[in-house]
Amino acid sequence: MEHFLDVYRNRTSSSERLFRRAKVVMPGGVSHNIHYFPPYPFFLKEAKGSKIYDVDGNEYIDLWMGHYTHILGHHPQLVVEAIEKQLREGIHWGIVFEKQVAWAELIQELVPCAEMVRFCCSGTEATMYAVRLARAWTGKKTILKIAGGWHGANPDLSVGIKMPYEREESLGLLSELQDYTRTILFNDLSQTLQTIQKHRADLAGIILEPVVGEGGFSPATEEYLKMLREETERSHALLIFDEVISGFRLALGGAQERFGIIPDLTTLGKVMGGGFPVGALVGKREILEATSPERKGKKWERILIGGGTFSSHPFSAAAGLAILHHLKENKDQIYPCLERKGEELRRGLQEVFNQEGVNGMVTGIGSLFQIHFPFERKEGLHSPHLINEKTDIEKREVEFRIRMLNHGVHVMHGGGSLSMAHTDEDLKKMIRATREVAKEMARSS
Repeated sequence: MEHFLDVYRNRTSSSERLFRRAKVVMPGGVSHNIHYFPPYPFFLKEAKGSKIYDVDGNEYIDLWMGHYTHILGHHPQLVVEAIEKQLREGIHWGIVFEKQVAWAELIQELVPCAEMVRFCCSGTEATMYAVRLARAWTGKKTILKIAGGWHGANPDLSVGIKMPYEREESLGLLSELQDYTRTILFNDLSQTLQTIQKHRADLAGIILEPVVGEGGFSPATEEYLKMLREETERSHALLIFDEVISGFRLALGGAQERFGIIPDLTTLGKVMGGGFPVGALVGKREILEATSPERKGKKWERILIGGGTFSSHPFSAAAGLAILHHLKENKDQIYPCLERKGEELRRGLQEVFNQEGVNGMVTGIGSLFQIHFPFERKEGLHSPHLINEKTDIEKREVEFRIRMLNHGVHVMHGGGSLSMAHTDEDLKKMIRATREVAKEMARSS
C-alpha cells in the first residue's frame, strides 16, 4: 500500500516546487508558522464557498476557513460588493471617516460588554493592549492566563503556551515577564482559585478564551466563568475575554452573550473584519476612556493604545460592516443552522472512530470542532493541558492532516470551523473521508 506521504507528494508536485522557492526568501518558507507542516504545505490558487483549490488543481473542502474567519464561506458576494464600492471611494487615508464610526456603533450594539471600541490591526495587538490597559487601570502588574492558551505573539502573553508551561517560549523574551504573567488551568476551579489567592494583592487581570482554541474548542463551565467574574471583582482586577475566534461566531454577541458572563474588556478579530486584517479592544466606557487623547491631566499618554497605520482600514471597515449587518439581519437563520451542522458533524465523526476501532475523540461547540487521538481510551479532554498531556499531537497535526488532504478535506488541528457555505453534502463527504482515513490508520497501526 502506498504510504500517505507519497500519495501527498504525488498530488502536490507544484506545491513542492513553490515551497523550495519560498524557503530561499522566507524562513521555513512561510510568514506564519502555523501555515507550515511537514513535508511541505500545499499552495493555494483560489477559493470559493466551502472549497479551496491548490496550484496542482486539487479541490478540498476547507475547514480552516481563513483562520476561522469566513463564517459565510470564502469570497462571499456581499463582501465583494462592499469592497468594490470602497475601492471606488478610496483605499487608505489615515484619517477618520464615517464607516469607522458606523462599524464601532454596530459592534457596540452587538457585543454586550462593548460600551466603547478601539480598533487596531490584529488580534495580537488587541490582546497586547488589553493587558497593558488592565495594568494601567488597576495600578497592578500580575496577569493570569490559561496554561496552553494562545493570545498572539505579544511578549506579555508569550508565557505558558507549550508544555511544561513554565519554560521560556522563545529566545528574545525577557525572563522577567514571567514574574508578572502566570498560568491557571482551564476549568480547574481549585488550582485557579489558589493561584488567584496567591496573587490577589497584585492581580491586574485574568485573560482567557471562553472557548479555548488550543483546548479543542472546549467551553469554560458556567461555574468556572462565574468564579472568575466574582474573583476579579473581589480583587479589583479586570476580566478579559479573548473572543478573537468566538466573537460573532458562537452567537451574534459572542461567547459572552451565549454564556451570560460579561467581562470588563474583550478582544475581537477574524469574523468582524469580513476577511480583512482587523482587531479591536472593546469594553467598559470608563476603562476605555482612559486611553482617550482628550483625557484631562498629564498622564493620559502613558496608556499607549496606538492602533497602527492600518487600524480600521477602509477595506476592513467596509467588509466588517457588510458582514456584521448580514449576521444581525439573519441571526435567527444563521446561528441555529451553524449549530445544527456542528452537532451533526461532530456526532458523525465520533461514530466513524467508534465503528472503525480508532481511538479518536471529537470536541467542540457550535460551528467549531477538533479531533484528537488519546494515548488511552475514555480520557476527558476539556482543556489545553489535558490535550497536550494525553493525546498524540503529531498524529493529529501530520498523519491525520495529510491523510485527510489526500481525500479532499483540509483540516486544522484535526478539525476547524464550519460556515454557511458548507452544505449537507459537504458534511457527508467529510464523514466519508474520515471513515476512509480511519480505516487507513487502523490498518497501519
